[in-house]
Amino acid sequence: MSIAHPPVVPPPFSCGSPVRSAPPVLSRSYPRGTRLGQHMHREAQLLFASRGVMQVTTPRGRWLVPPERAVWLPPRIEHAVDVLSDIEMRALLVDPAWLAAHPEAGRLRSTFVVAVGPLLREAILASFGAPGAHPRRAGLLLELALYELPAAGDPATFVPLPADARALRVARLVLADPGGDRPLEDLAAEAGASARTVSRLFRAETEFSFKEWRQRARIVAAVEALGTPESGRTSVKQVAASLGFSSPAAFAHAFRQVMGMTPGEVLRQAQQRR
Repeated sequence: MSIAHPPVVPPPFSCGSPVRSAPPVLSRSYPRGTRLGQHMHREAQLLFASRGVMQVTTPRGRWLVPPERAVWLPPRIEHAVDVLSDIEMRALLVDPAWLAAHPEAGRLRSTFVVAVGPLLREAILASFGAPGAHPRRAGLLLELALYELPAAGDPATFVPLPADARALRVARLVLADPGGDRPLEDLAAEAGASARTVSRLFRAETEFSFKEWRQRARIVAAVEALGTPESGRTSVKQVAASLGFSSPAAFAHAFRQVMGMTPGEVLRQAQQRR
C-alpha cells in the first residue's frame, strides 16, 4: 500500500480565513491498459475522466467511470484504477481540514459515483484552465463542485463487493467472466461454501440477491464494452451475446432497468466522443 503525495498547499479557505493558495489539481493522460495499483491519498479526491473510461476499485466495490461520471474518494481510501480506454484524467484534491469545514462534509464521508451534469463538468474543467488566476477562483470552483456532489450521486455503475472471503471469491469469479453461466452451486463449491451460504452472504453484504448482483455485474460490463469501442465488440448484438443474454431485446430491457437508457444510446455517445 502506498500513499500518494501531491504538492502540499494550504487549504483554500477555513472559517473565513483569506485564501493563500489554490487547491491542488492533477492532470494526467494514460493509455488503455494502464493500472494504478492499490494506493491512497492524504486528501479527498474527485476523480474524473474528461475523455475515456476507467474503473476504480476499493474494498467496498468496483465503480465504472465513463466521461459522464466521476468518483468521489474521501481521504485515505484505498483504491486502484484500471484504464479501460485512453483517458484524460482530472483530479481535484481536497485538504481534509478544508473538507471538514465545508457545509456538505457530512454527506461526503463515503465513496460514491456522481453523474456529471453540465455545471459540475465545467466547474471541474475550469479548475485547470486559467494559469495565473487568483487562487480564490479555484477555491470557489472547488466549493461549488462539492455542493453539487451529494445530489448527483448515481449508483448505476457500482458493483458492491461482499466482505466475506468466500462470497468475495465467488464475486471475483463472476467478474472475471461476467458472460459465463456457471451455476451458483459450482461457484460456491470452488469458494469452499454452499450455495445457500453464498446466497445469504450476498444479500446481507451487498443488498442484492446473487442473481440480481450477477445481472448488475453483466450490465456494468456491458457499459464498459459499449463505452470502449476499441474493445472490438462494437454492436449491441455482439455485446448482448458476449454477456450471455438470450436476445438483444432481453439485453436492452435489463440494461434500461439499471442505466435508465438504452445500450444504443451509450454506444452512440461513445462513438461521438472518438
